[in-house]
Amino acid sequence: MRFSIQREALLNPLQQVVGVVERRQTLPVLANLLVQVDQGRLTLTGTDLEVEMRASIAVEKAEEGATTIPARKLFDIVRALSDGTQLDVKLNGDRVAVHAGRSRFTLATLPAEEFPTIDEIDLVDKAQLPEATLKDLMERTAFAMANQDVRYYLNGMLLDLRDSGLRCVATDGHRLALAETKLDKKTSNARQIIIPRKGVLELLGLFSGGEGEATIEFARNHLRVRRNDVVFTSKLIDGRFPDYEAVIPLGADKVLLLDREALRTALQRAAILSNEKYRGVRLEVSPGRLRIVAHNPEQEEAVEELEAETSVNELAIGFNVGYLLDALSSLADDRVRLQLRDAQSSCLLQGAEHDQVRHVVMPLRL
Repeated sequence: MRFSIQREALLNPLQQVVGVVERRQTLPVLANLLVQVDQGRLTLTGTDLEVEMRASIAVEKAEEGATTIPARKLFDIVRALSDGTQLDVKLNGDRVAVHAGRSRFTLATLPAEEFPTIDEIDLVDKAQLPEATLKDLMERTAFAMANQDVRYYLNGMLLDLRDSGLRCVATDGHRLALAETKLDKKTSNARQIIIPRKGVLELLGLFSGGEGEATIEFARNHLRVRRNDVVFTSKLIDGRFPDYEAVIPLGADKVLLLDREALRTALQRAAILSNEKYRGVRLEVSPGRLRIVAHNPEQEEAVEELEAETSVNELAIGFNVGYLLDALSSLADDRVRLQLRDAQSSCLLQGAEHDQVRHVVMPLRL
């Protein structure tokens, strides 16, 4: 195996793939990248047995072959080289030699046959949408994913494929984020899958938000996303996601319209004096006004008052201020709508002009 490539051309696919490789591995080969040269193209593959990332690029002086090379070491070497450096990589027995200008590196390898790859998947459906749209959907919901929750099905993101649309949904049991978009092409079947947290974060790191198209392939046990010369594959979480539509409050008839930025900055200031453990703030609603109150065990108090378009009178409800701030940060509208029912019910928060992104925040007893 041999190939020649310029540093910048190799660095980009390396960055995309190396993030999947865990620093601590149960199998030594999982600390390596699978490096394959075939028909003038170099393919790099990284995996942790749950998520796999594969990137390919054209190379010069190509001699076909395959091996595995330590991922971090190769990445650090390429990153440390000067711009414009030409690399010549050649496999000699169980060592790979990297020549770059006056620099020489020799790295240990492991046989390509030992590297576990996800080959063919049992494709059941697929959808195509702009990469920027998919990135936007995931960014507006990913923050609500649980992290190491015993309810393992919450440690990821639901992709809900339905007739003419795609929804991304995440919840940690205290809040829920939902973003949806319409698809140009209708799908044959409704389908729900849960992508693990690491897969979501790797996908978000992969997307550049460019003008290209992303193809999502749904399989029984895997999700595959194709984008240009990169193929991402993830195992799915085998579990049943909660009935999220039942969580979206109905009959929340007490509506407030507020300036998003004014609300966000007021909450940030009030949060300074909130209880560090529970981070609770109380929203007090009266006609034309929203009052935000925070207390802490030191008997300190913060009070913020905002103008609000509302006719609601004498409603007080508590929330975790961090959850409200996360939701507001993921909205794009200048004005937001808060829909409430009573002090014991969840709040529905969305843009005043658009309802493609919706957030539900559970109340906090103060």
